[in-house]
Amino acid sequence: MSIKQVLEDAKNLTSSEKAMLAHCLISSLDGVQDEGVEEAWGQLAEKRFSELASGQVKGLSWDEIKKDIKGQ
Repeated sequence: MSIKQVLEDAKNLTSSEKAMLAHCLISSLDGVQDEGVEEAWGQLAEKRFSELASGQVKGLSWDEIKKDIKGQ
């Protein structure tokens, strides 16, 4: 299959399917990950979850984030 055909076929995907395809393509460019990256991401996710659950930080909705970006 040619790249031209792949691009044409991709036009028929939903937005979420395109996002998944983009993620998979970008991920395929990554060679070997640095040692400990997965563990570091896991620890960061747990820390952020704990901060949210305890009320130490407040989450933002997507609408709030977009308003903040547009305001800058």
